[in-house]
Amino acid sequence: MRITISGPPGSGKTTVAKLLSEKMGYPLICGGDIFRNMAKERNMDIIEFSKYAEEHWEIDREVDRRILEKAKKMENVIIDSRLSGWLMHLNDIPAYKVYVDASLDVRIQRIWKREDGDIRKIKEKVIMREESEKKRYMEIYGIDFEDLSIYDKIIQSDSLSPEEIVQEIIGAIKYEEKH
Repeated sequence: MRITISGPPGSGKTTVAKLLSEKMGYPLICGGDIFRNMAKERNMDIIEFSKYAEEHWEIDREVDRRILEKAKKMENVIIDSRLSGWLMHLNDIPAYKVYVDASLDVRIQRIWKREDGDIRKIKEKVIMREESEKKRYMEIYGIDFEDLSIYDKIIQSDSLSPEEIVQEIIGAIKYEEKH
């Protein structure tokens, strides 16, 4: 079973995807890793690269192409990407699509704990990144990222631990661990 984990930065989606991958023994495809590696290849930070990607649609298309290529080859996989649910939906690839969300304040706190630094600058960067991505997704794919109608499960993560979220997903897909 393909399971996509989508959501905004700081929602916990990557942590959940990693835990779910470990728990189920499924490989993990991480779109954020692909995007960050492409930024490093060009000696840019994530904000610079996001802005660059606004003008160079081939960046998003390449990230998505790599995700799709891998996802098509695997039936049992966890796919962590802002657009993974939409990519599967638009390409008619069967998947259980999960959207993990959290309030902006909670997401900023999580990112601050992970990255340290000035919390105001982190908030500013997150808001800029989200606006940049929303704009690109609409222009490139016609996707309204705020349209959650394609998801099988939406989880508000503000007061849940990653382990609790994983258990919710496992319960929803009726996955039984093999001992």
